[in-house]
Amino acid sequence: MTPERRIPERRSRKARRTRDTLAQAAFELVLDRGLRNVTVEEIAEAADVDRRTFSRYFPSKEAAALDSLRGDGDRINAALRARPAPEPPLLAYRRAVLDWLADPVAEAWHRRPRIFELLVVAEEEPTLYAVFHHIRVDAQEDSIAIVADRLGVDPRQDIRPAVTVAAGAGALLAAQAAWVRGGRPDALPERVVEAFDALAETVGAAESAEAAQAARATEATEAAAETEASP
Repeated sequence: MTPERRIPERRSRKARRTRDTLAQAAFELVLDRGLRNVTVEEIAEAADVDRRTFSRYFPSKEAAALDSLRGDGDRINAALRARPAPEPPLLAYRRAVLDWLADPVAEAWHRRPRIFELLVVAEEEPTLYAVFHHIRVDAQEDSIAIVADRLGVDPRQDIRPAVTVAAGAGALLAAQAAWVRGGRPDALPERVVEAFDALAETVGAAESAEAAQAARATEATEAAAETEASP
């Protein structure tokens, strides 16, 4: 490797370290003191940089505090890409989430120190929750592209990938909310299975009801035809 190539790589590593240091400082200060009792200047000082440097990496203290959650969407999407092609999309999404939860290297939310606390605070602080919502939306956009690729369709023309991801991500969000409100930091995998099972039951019940309705309509049509044919 030439010296010219090493310089950009060193700069990139330094920038990554600076970003991570700022994010960790924001994470700890927000959890230790509360979101409203922390300023951007204090986060920058804790990371040994100035306010201008902070602003190069993050638009707000909320974005910095939640930065560690961005990688989780990437990990779920990586697991989704790796699921076998024959799997139905919603089942693939469910199993991708379960793969993420089970992977000790990925360190899902229930395995990482203080993430449970962070999500409790996010439930209570509207500005923090709004940033968390944007992080989820960004991950879901990538999920839609992955599902569209699995189906071989254009997501701009075919609504199925967006519907699939909305359903799966909605189940994950419901599980996360139940987990946070339940007060058991180790219970996330249970809540996720419960949420996806509830989704499957709802979809199954809807399909059964639709099939029953169609059968009744067919029977009524046949009965009417028989009546007309009778002398």
